[in-house]
Amino acid sequence: MMGIDTSKGHAAMDYAEHERTYNGFIKGTIYSTIAVIAVLIGMALFLL
Repeated sequence: MMGIDTSKGHAAMDYAEHERTYNGFIKGTIYSTIAVIAVLIGMALFLL
């Protein structure tokens, strides 16, 4: 989890939601990268 200093932030900011969204983005990026690598390996094995 990221360390965010919220003491100087705006009261209307929902930092917990920002962190949740960021973590979801990172997880999605990792899973997408793994999927692309798997497809490339499959193409290398079965199309050559």
